[in-house]
Amino acid sequence: MSDQHEVHHHHHEAAKHLDSAAKHHREAAKHAESGDHEAASHHAHLAHGHGLHASEHAEHAAKKAAHLHGGH
Repeated sequence: MSDQHEVHHHHHEAAKHLDSAAKHHREAAKHAESGDHEAASHHAHLAHGHGLHASEHAEHAAKKAAHLHGGH
């Protein structure tokens, strides 16, 4: 995979994880509203994990892009 394709890949993966995080946050909110705090906690935990994965992919994309453009 070329460096440019790797940057694209990491941005795409970050976006997918952000979408998943948003979905789980919405589910957590629905469960909390209905009083099912165990399910709300479960979805909040999943949302957090997806958020971490999104951050990791965004960081990889930024580092690879900086390298491509002569940064450090």
